[in-house]
Amino acid sequence: MNKSELIEAVAKSAGLSKSGAERAIDGTLSTIKGALRKGQSVTLVGFGTFRVGKRAARNGRNPRTGAEIKIKAAKVPKFSAGKALKDAVN
Repeated sequence: MNKSELIEAVAKSAGLSKSGAERAIDGTLSTIKGALRKGQSVTLVGFGTFRVGKRAARNGRNPRTGAEIKIKAAKVPKFSAGKALKDAVN
């Protein structure tokens, strides 16, 4: 499912116009991004938790040349599925 299909599905299930559903989805995603940018986690009970993880600096290899390169430490977004979501998938 891509974003436009998600917008259609949300509009249909919530009884919203497509533009209203798009604004709701965009608002939700930007709020989650903003919270993660601040280092906060976002928990949606039954669905899951979005959080920021830390990836340590490490050495890697350039696949083309085989030369060793240094990869910087980075913050990465992570998602842990909640029980209800896991149960819905299984």
